[in-house]
Amino acid sequence: MTISTIRRATPLVGLASLALVLAACGGDDTDTDAEATTGAEEGGAAAGGDLSGQLSGAGASSQAAAMQAWQAGIQELNPDLTVNYDPVGSGGGREQFIAGGVAFAGSDSALDEEERAGATERCGGTGYIQLPNYVSPIAVAFNLEGIETLNMDSATIAGVFSGQITKWNDPAIADLNPDATLPDLAITPVNRSDESGTTENFTEYLAATAPEVWTYEPDGVWPVSGGEAAQGTSGVVAAISAGNGAIGYADASQVGSLGTVAVQVGEEFVAFSPEAAAAIVDASPTVEGLPEGDLAIELARDTTESGVYPIVLVSYHIACQTYDDAQTAANVKGFLEYVISPEGQDAAASAAGSAPISDASREAAQAAIDLIQTS
Repeated sequence: MTISTIRRATPLVGLASLALVLAACGGDDTDTDAEATTGAEEGGAAAGGDLSGQLSGAGASSQAAAMQAWQAGIQELNPDLTVNYDPVGSGGGREQFIAGGVAFAGSDSALDEEERAGATERCGGTGYIQLPNYVSPIAVAFNLEGIETLNMDSATIAGVFSGQITKWNDPAIADLNPDATLPDLAITPVNRSDESGTTENFTEYLAATAPEVWTYEPDGVWPVSGGEAAQGTSGVVAAISAGNGAIGYADASQVGSLGTVAVQVGEEFVAFSPEAAAAIVDASPTVEGLPEGDLAIELARDTTESGVYPIVLVSYHIACQTYDDAQTAANVKGFLEYVISPEGQDAAASAAGSAPISDASREAAQAAIDLIQTS
């Protein structure tokens, strides 16, 4: 998939602790780069049409709908710029970025220690930026005729996806849904076949909240054999839609008319929504000990706070602090500034149901974007 043009910035840290996933790499040494740096405040290159050429990124398929909206917005402002984005998956995006194949990456999970070293090396030793630009609930979606929503606690969700709960009328599900007529039908769990940040976020939730049932470590690669596997977010949604009795996990913006699970948090069951997803981000601290420009956060998966939906993904943009080419630096900076801008975040929310970042997050993200320069 190809997605074009993005420009402007709005940090995601809807809470003081969050910072947008903005990936960007250098360009402050030239006049063009200086204009891009001030673009977030004055409309700069994005508004003035100073961005041009090709800008390529790759990564999380969860960002696809938002990326299309960002493409349309930035391209309207900069008709000479084309932003290409391949939704190959988070793992593939990180790999391509570290290998130097793309200027920025989208990822539903933050770089690990080895990847941080690789990103620093790829960026000429001057460092990278990693910003949570996109916050979205992960829906537990199912296809069950006549049923639009079900209540589940974390242990039940873990039992379903680990293969311990195999029928829809199992008491573990029925007891939480006394008003639902559940069929004596086999459950078909659907998981991602590719390495995925959505999978990593989902398994992090299961490991944090139901460790007695979910005995696997969080991982971007699905750890359970059996069930059905599908490529990418769209593949998972298609597989669930095609099979009566199927259940899976996917970015909430793409589940369409499928039934969805309301998750138990404390004493209540919380359905996914942008507001509920943003609430957990606001309650989560940033990771300690990371270099300047890395705004990765630690999500409070096991929260019991009212109104919080705990199964979320925070999708990052990863970029260099320094680029050899001044136009590339300006394009990356302009793209990220548009993404974090109020206009860019509103466009993503309308297209993808994501949670717009707060002003505090936007400020933190802009500070990271300002690190971008040319060598």
